Amino acid sequence: MTISAAGVPAPPTVPRDPYSERNPLAVFDIDGVLADVRHRLHHLEARPQRWEHFFQSADRDPLLVEGAERVRAALAAHDVLYLTGRPERTRRLTEDWLVRHELPVEPLVMRADDDRRPARWVKREVLRKLSTVRSVVSVLDDDPAVVSLLEADGWPVELATWLPHSSTLRKAQEDTGRT
Repeated sequence: MTISAAGVPAPPTVPRDPYSERNPLAVFDIDGVLADVRHRLHHLEARPQRWEHFFQSADRDPLLVEGAERVRAALAAHDVLYLTGRPERTRRLTEDWLVRHELPVEPLVMRADDDRRPARWVKREVLRKLSTVRSVVSVLDDDPAVVSLLEADGWPVELATWLPHSSTLRKAQEDTGRT
C-alpha cells in the first residue's frame, strides 16, 4: 500500500493508455448502474456488518438492463472504462460477472483494498489523474454524492436513476468508505 504525505491511501492506479485507439472515454460505475445490489444489502444492515459476505455475493447480482444498454451504446463512439468503489480483491469476481453479462471487461479501475475514503473523493481523484492521459466525455454513477461533487468540478456526469439509491448503500459509500 502506498500512503500519501497526507496519510491517506494512494488512489487506484489508472491505466496509462487503456486502448491503442484514442476515442474519448465513457466512464461507468458498476454497483447501482450495471449491477443490482439490492439482494445483498442485508449484509450491510446486519450488526456487525458483514462486508466480506456483501462483496462475495456480488457474483449473483442481476444485470440492470438500462445500464448495460448504456454501455453498449457508448461503445459505438467511445472507449468504456469502469470506475468502481469495489475493492481490488473482488477483481476476478467482477471480471467474471462482466463476461457473464457480455460486457467488456477492461479497463477496470477499482478501489485499493485498504482505502476507506468516501467514494466521491476516490472517484474524483481517479478522474483527475485519468484526464491527464485521456478525454473523458461522460461519467455515469448512481451515488448522488459522487455526482454532485463531480458536477461541481465540471465533469460531464449523469445520475443513474433506474435503481433507487438505498440509504444503506449511501452510508457504506460515503460514511464507511467501503464501496
